[in-house]
Order: sequence, then structure tokens, then C-alpha cells
Amino acid sequence: MKYLKLLSLFLLFSFTVQKSYSQPIRFKTSSVSFTDKKANGSWNEWSDFVNANVLITLDAKKNTITINSQEVQSFKIKSYGEIIDNDEVNIVPFECMDNKFSKCQILIITKKKENNRMQFYINYNEVKFVYNIYND
Repeated sequence: MKYLKLLSLFLLFSFTVQKSYSQPIRFKTSSVSFTDKKANGSWNEWSDFVNANVLITLDAKKNTITINSQEVQSFKIKSYGEIIDNDEVNIVPFECMDNKFSKCQILIITKKKENNRMQFYINYNEVKFVYNIYND
């Protein structure tokens, strides 16, 4: 009987630990800005930030990133880049493909010297978006 109780506890603990590691990471956004490329190849100034209250979900188990904006944006993570971590920033890069099969790079940047302000960048060849984010 004692053996059965121990086995039950072990199995319960195993499933609980496994589940906790597979939880998606959720961010909420507060605002968004964008820029696009000029004809000469340089970038325009970033637009003013506008309020944006949407949920961003990073699911490493499914290799997906979803932005639940008015039009849901889905990204398939093709590869995980090399994390950059220094005294000023922490950058987590992803090479992705959106639901329209366009390639892009997504960056989650934490600016350590700015009170750990977090931003979520979506970089295409011709346009870039940046969301100010915080943990849900």
C-alpha cells in the first residue's frame, strides 16, 4: 500500500513538473509603433506610439508566437537565435515565418538601464513594428 502511495505521488509530481515547463509565456502590450523603408533603402522615423492592449503568446513547445490583435498574427518559429546578454540589454532573437509565409525576425528586448523596459520587435525587410510589453 505504501508503495502505491509513493508511486502515485511520484507520477503526480512528474506530470505537474512537466506541465509547468511547457507553459506558454504571455506578454501584454501597452503601445505600438512602426517604421518603413524609404526608396533609397534607409528607414523612416518611428511613428508615434499608439495605445495597443493585446496579448502576445510565446509557446516554445509548439514553436509559435501569436499576437492577438484585431487581426490575429501567427508566427512559426523556424530557429532560435543566439541570446545577447550584457549590462545594457538582453536580446532574445527568433527567425520566424508569419501566417502569410513571409520571413521575419522577432526580437524580445529587455533594456536593463531603463528599469528593465521590455519591447517586442517584428522586423520584415520593408517594415518594422515595435510593441512595448510587460509580463502578464
